[in-house]
This record gives sequence, C-alpha cells and structure tokens, in this order.
Amino acid sequence: MKNKIACCGLDCETCDAYLATIHDDQPLRERTARLWSELNRAPILPEHINCEGCRGDGAKTVFCESLCAIRRCAQEKGVDTCGGCPALETCQTVGAVFSSNPDALKNLRS
Repeated sequence: MKNKIACCGLDCETCDAYLATIHDDQPLRERTARLWSELNRAPILPEHINCEGCRGDGAKTVFCESLCAIRRCAQEKGVDTCGGCPALETCQTVGAVFSSNPDALKNLRS
C-alpha cells in the first residue's frame, strides 16, 4: 500500500490540499479554502491549506491533524490504516467515507 493512502483509504496524492502544498500553488490553496469553507460551513483560510499527507511526517490540515476521528482511531489501535483493523467491514465511521468514495475501500484492500 502506498504511503500516501490516508488512514481512511482516500488517496492523499489526489487531495487539493496535498497538491497545493507540494506544488506551492497559492491559487489552488485559495480555491480549496473557499470550497472547503462552503462545504463545512466553517472559516477555512488559504493558510490552513497545507498538508503533506495523513500518514506522513510534515504539515497536515487542522482537520487531518487534530479533528479526524478516523485517523485518531487508527493511531489509538496502532494500525497504519483502517485496512489493518479487524472492524474494517463493519465500522460506521470509516464506512461513511466508503459510501461517498468506494475507491477508498479498494485502496485499503490492495
């Protein structure tokens, strides 16, 4: 499994925050901040859009670093991703990700 697959199975390499960070793309940061602010009904500023991946060292968005229940659970259970958890198929928390992004489950199984 690639290191850029997040705990939940999403591919960090396709995330706009990751792309804006590794390419130092300020317009992408600004677009992403606007979109995420609308989607989350929360003030997200371009300077909040810095992330080098959920599981790697380096910068993470505030959500990924501190608020993501899935990442926190994986860390508490001592697994790299939900793919290493015996509750993968029945977990409602990560299941919410799979319902909107079926590729996430495929990423965890590969």
